[in-house]
Parts: sequence; structure tokens; C-alpha cells
Amino acid sequence: MNEFDTRASIVMITRNRSKEADRTLALLERLPEHPRIIVVDNGSTDGTADMIRNDHPEVRLITARSNLASAGRTLGVRAATTPYVAFSDDDSWWHPGALRRAADLFDAHPTLALIAGHILVGDGMRVDPVCVQMARSPLAPAPGVPGTPVLGFLAGMSVVRRDAYLAVGGFDARVGVGGEEAWVAADLAAAGWQLWYVPDVVARHMPSAQRDHQRRRRIDLRNALWFAWTRRRLPAAARRTVALLGAAQRDRVTIGALVDAVRGWSWVRRSRRPLPPAVDAALDLLDRPAASVT
Repeated sequence: MNEFDTRASIVMITRNRSKEADRTLALLERLPEHPRIIVVDNGSTDGTADMIRNDHPEVRLITARSNLASAGRTLGVRAATTPYVAFSDDDSWWHPGALRRAADLFDAHPTLALIAGHILVGDGMRVDPVCVQMARSPLAPAPGVPGTPVLGFLAGMSVVRRDAYLAVGGFDARVGVGGEEAWVAADLAAAGWQLWYVPDVVARHMPSAQRDHQRRRRIDLRNALWFAWTRRRLPAAARRTVALLGAAQRDRVTIGALVDAVRGWSWVRRSRRPLPPAVDAALDLLDRPAASVT
């Protein structure tokens, strides 16, 4: 049987991680589906773009003049010509057969817009705790669905229906990397699309040692507040704000996140688009500590 599958391409974003990008691209290029690979280099200064040109000539390289962060994925999706697009970061890649399985599911379920992959972390391939949470999602499953309905996912290990993703605007450059998935998930659900966690669409994640965990925590909290203020209906937005601040550590990172969130108030006001009651109620259900997957 011909192993090639032209239904899904891969979009990868990277910035100043030349060695990791090289390793990940080598793994993606070995996939039996032979997907088209598009890399958006977010303004690297470490020679990443030159490495890709020289060592991975079949990869389509898009060089951004500045760091577009998560919005670089949207640039890549626009450049894709396949109906489905799988995301990878420079520290994540897909198992053989995962993209074929995802494409089969999209073909069979025309209201499906996003598949959250099953993530194996590190050399020991432990299951990411997020996957355990998604598998326990309290959202009501649709009949005949081979996955679990969710309203959250990890961007670098997900597959999207291209047209649906672009119709809701994709990732926003303003929010950067860290909780950026919340807007895409909620906006897809608000537009009537389905999102599933599918255990047999498998991805690997080898977290980069270059991560700044304090900065990421600051962005995560700021974005969680921004999401509450831009998408949640007023009672839920108030509850979520109280819960987030109540659970946050009392330190400079939290203070910085709150300052950042308030500084973005004018953008928040312009971007506010409350979700339909049914989607907001589903997020309320997921906000409960024992059930949260977002």
C-alpha cells in the first residue's frame, strides 16, 4: 500500500533553537505519510533559518522579521494547501501513522475542527497529565465519536481543519505563547465545530531546556485573565478572575501578570466577544478543579 498521504501538512514554529529544530525536522521528514512541512522562523538570530535552508531543503521556510510567537502558526496555515494541518513546535513531533489517522477522522466527521493529540513526554514517554485530564472530560460525548470532547488542547500537538481554523482567526499575536489555545478552542466551539482528544493520534514532546519558566507562568496567568475578560460572560468572567487570582502564588510573577493584564485593557475592550451560553456553561463545567482541561 502506498504510504504517502497528502491530506495533512505540518506547520512548525521555531525561534533560536537551531539544534532542536534540526532534530525535530529530521524526525518529521521520516514520517511514512511524507507530509509537506512548513516552518515559520520567528526572527531567529542563531542561524536557524540558514540551517533549515542547508540541511532541510525540502522544507518550505517562512522567515518572519519579528517574533510572531503563536501567530506564526497562522502564517504557516495560510501557506498550506492541504485540508488539514498538524502543528509541531521545535520540541515536538508526530508518531508514524498519526497524521493518517487524524485525516481519516476529519474525512469521516465533517463537523470536527480540531484533534488534540495523545502526548508522550521525554525519553521515558510518560503520558502528559493534560491527556489524563482530557480523557476525563465531563463534556457529553456525541454518538459515534471515537474521541473525548474537549475545549482545551496543547497547540504544538494538535491537528486542525484548515478552513475552520482560519475562519475563527487562528492564534493572536498579542497573546504570545502560553494559554493561547483558549481563544481558538472557544471560538471554534462557538462557531459550532467539534474538538476531540483522540488517544491514538500520538505525538512526542521533548520539552526544551531553554524555557524560561517564570516568564511562561507570567504569560499564562495574564492570558487566562485576558481570556476571561474577552470571551467569558460577565458572571463567569468575574468568577474566573477571582479563582485565578486566588490560586496564584503571591510573588512578583503574579504581580507582573496582573500589571500586564491591566495594561492590555484597551485591547481587551476591543476584543470582547462573549461566548454563547452553551459554550460558556461548558467552560464553567471544565473550570471545576476536578475536571479542568483548559
